[in-house]
Amino acid sequence: MSRALPPIVRAAIKSGHVPRFRNWRALDTRKLSLGERVCRFIETYVPVPEGPLVGKPMRLLPFQEAFVLALFDGDERARKAILSVGRKSGKTALVSALLLSFMFMDALCSRNSRVNSAALSREQAALVYNFMSKSIMLSERLATFSKITASGKRIIALNTGIEYHALAAEAGKAMGLSPAVVVGDEWGQIVGPTHPFIDAILTSQGAHDAPLAIVISTQAPSDADWLSLQIDDATRNPASDVVCHLYTADPQLEVIDERGWEQACPAVGEFRSRKDIALLAQQATRLPVAEASFRNLILNQRVALESLWLAPGVWKLNSDTPEPAIFRDGRTVAAGLDLSQRNDLTACVLAAKDDAGVVHLLPFVFTPTQGLHERELRDRAPYSAWVKAQQLITIPGATLDYDWLFAWLRQRLDDMHVRVDVVAFDRWRIVEAKASAERSGFVANVWSEVGQGYQSMSPRVEHFESLLLQSRIRHGAHPLLNMAASNAIAVKDPAGNRKLDKARSTQRIDPLVAAVMAAGVFMTSAPAFDVGAIIA
Repeated sequence: MSRALPPIVRAAIKSGHVPRFRNWRALDTRKLSLGERVCRFIETYVPVPEGPLVGKPMRLLPFQEAFVLALFDGDERARKAILSVGRKSGKTALVSALLLSFMFMDALCSRNSRVNSAALSREQAALVYNFMSKSIMLSERLATFSKITASGKRIIALNTGIEYHALAAEAGKAMGLSPAVVVGDEWGQIVGPTHPFIDAILTSQGAHDAPLAIVISTQAPSDADWLSLQIDDATRNPASDVVCHLYTADPQLEVIDERGWEQACPAVGEFRSRKDIALLAQQATRLPVAEASFRNLILNQRVALESLWLAPGVWKLNSDTPEPAIFRDGRTVAAGLDLSQRNDLTACVLAAKDDAGVVHLLPFVFTPTQGLHERELRDRAPYSAWVKAQQLITIPGATLDYDWLFAWLRQRLDDMHVRVDVVAFDRWRIVEAKASAERSGFVANVWSEVGQGYQSMSPRVEHFESLLLQSRIRHGAHPLLNMAASNAIAVKDPAGNRKLDKARSTQRIDPLVAAVMAAGVFMTSAPAFDVGAIIA
């Protein structure tokens, strides 16, 4: 009676219960597990809402079946679940089918409770509601027990009293809710590690003893985005009550390799057109600008749609912890200083080069205490958590007090027995900063100006890249450096020179700019070109 778990499905399971496939369609209802009962309900009572198969019973594919079984059949009831697949893999249909199951089936939710779908845009939120309402109207059984309010995108299951409402971040109405179940639709669109709408929804579930949050989405482009952090946490720390199924193409495969299509889009050949993917893949091979979009949306890989400077994999390979001893054993210590506006992030990153040629980085990042929460929301970064972990240093007041900053640095470096030899600095506000450094007793032998244009930054950008590619950086995975590295955009001039662009980068990159300037102190200059020697 058992069926083999397809290899693609097994490879996608990162956390949670590993389901057992049985021929449940042929079993008596009394012999079904809870997950199998949900599958039976979907295939019996939820018609396909639109498309070529409209009105016909929904048929779950193995990857959908595995997700449903993992949700309900584990030894411990799931509290969080993530299903990430490529575009056009039936995500919205599965979201609507699951929500209808929670509403109309007994024992999945307590009576008279709430369930919600949540999307970032009104348009996406409307898709889920439309799928659900269409399925209900096509099902005589569900229509008998439903009350649909189109104007408010609400549905009530009359047999259980459970109410559904579609939520959208654009509407800004996530407060005052208490959903027993929330299904996040395409939360891979969240940029950065936090979002106030998502935080409000998830924290509102605290009134329930066993709430469930389900996210069904294509992957986010960046490692620093909310969904990526959730997937990485579930992958690194598997738990019985956290389900995580990630369908993504092997990064070693070419975009035209059909094996990658099937790994990321397990609905290929069913309701996902293989011909359409082939056309998009061919376009991606011809147009480099289309490749990033294809890899992210179709192959479900983390590839930024805008050209990020650093590849996440390369950055991770350099995440070893820096060795404090090399900063105080007499070798050259450089500091990169990137001053911000008076109410943003200012970064001072120390760099020292060991005997093997590896550059160790030690960052200190500062921000004013007042207005921290507002900047946290604006920058979509968990500044408060980093302050608590002493990874972000707060300066009293509403603005950056340079006297306080340099006094703090002097005291900390004295305590560490570190002497700074060279300060590589951006000239912005440097006159005021140097005066504060002198008053505070912060001493460096050399202050070296580094322009932020192409001429000065391009060789430093190339040098930093070279160190990373040779695994000759040790940055310790400091969260503010990680944030900056995950979002930094490099731009080119017509001659091919590059610099980091703060305006186009999606989050603050000040710590990374400081790190590039500090590491640049250790660049090896090429010998001067001797024209006279050639003439002679």
